[in-house]
Amino acid sequence: MKTALVTGGTRGIGKAIAEAFLEKGYEVAIIYHEDDDAAMETQNEFDMLGYHPVLMKADLSSEVQAGRVFDEFFGLYGKLDVLVNNAGMAMETLIQDMTAADWDRIFAVNVRSVFLCTRAVVKRMVREGEGSIINIASIWGEVGAANETAYSATKGAVIAYTKAVAKELAPSNVRVNCVSPGAIDTRMMAGFTDEEIKDLLERIPLGRLGSGEDVAKACLYLCEDTYVTGEVLSVGGGFSK
Repeated sequence: MKTALVTGGTRGIGKAIAEAFLEKGYEVAIIYHEDDDAAMETQNEFDMLGYHPVLMKADLSSEVQAGRVFDEFFGLYGKLDVLVNNAGMAMETLIQDMTAADWDRIFAVNVRSVFLCTRAVVKRMVREGEGSIINIASIWGEVGAANETAYSATKGAVIAYTKAVAKELAPSNVRVNCVSPGAIDTRMMAGFTDEEIKDLLERIPLGRLGSGEDVAKACLYLCEDTYVTGEVLSVGGGFSK
């Protein structure tokens, strides 16, 4: 029995990733932060499909809560094969309008949580001599985005962190990779105007927005190919940089 844990897995990209692993026969746990309604809706949808993931609630930027939820997971399964660090938040703010609290909050959610979740699983993965960690970054972490400086900075940090941890854990056969989505049709795109969407599409050679399923396929590839580590797999339809 293989196991996967997906953070931020009750909607959008995370939900698609969780479903992809369920379809592959994994036992899946999903961690969400605070939207109980979305969690219940997701649980019901998966139940109707015949899947029964375990949903757990935690603020993963909190060291105490992250530790608790992973203790709970290992109490249930004992072993984790794949960790997908997907939980995150966006922030569209001019740099001159951004507060220090804004900056600290987005780094806590997008970067600190990745560190805490990774740290929570590596000892067991190293002991088992195998494991796959996949961090979800963003094309903006590669090229930067105006009005999203903090978000871009966090995703750039996730990319650098992925490369460093991959080198550290490779001798133990624990692989760490990164998926870097481009313009994906999720709730995060809701704030974009039609003109902004049009501009994005003109920069995407494939001529369409991506889907959560596109990102999920990349995650499956990275966890199944056992000779890939430290890589950043862009899923952006050829988005022009």
